[in-house]
Amino acid sequence: MHRLKTRPQFQAVLAAAVVARTAHFALHALGLDGAHPLFAGADCHLGALVPKRWARRAVTRNLVRRQIYALGADAAPQLACAAYVVRLRTAFDRRKFPSAASPALKQAVRQELVQLFERAPRAAVQP
Repeated sequence: MHRLKTRPQFQAVLAAAVVARTAHFALHALGLDGAHPLFAGADCHLGALVPKRWARRAVTRNLVRRQIYALGADAAPQLACAAYVVRLRTAFDRRKFPSAASPALKQAVRQELVQLFERAPRAAVQP
């Protein structure tokens, strides 16, 4: 699975439909049927969008990003060939997770991302 790197790649995928949601995350997908000018090859692509608005501390943003890429690589064989962006859409409660990178926060993020990738489409994604 390749990572999204450029702004036009992220914008193209974010303009596509949301294919799965959890309490804190949304998964956008853009089908790659044929040769898309922004995406080389027919491989899957994955990007992570973790805004400072929802994760104030850099430690937390990096934790979430690492979890997204790790679980995305694990889920890649089951996913339809497409370009995906996982977007953090709400903040995790700071009263419940006071530490920026606590084991409890890691576990909560991991559980939600597993649910998100399980809800992802297995067949071809419509552009």
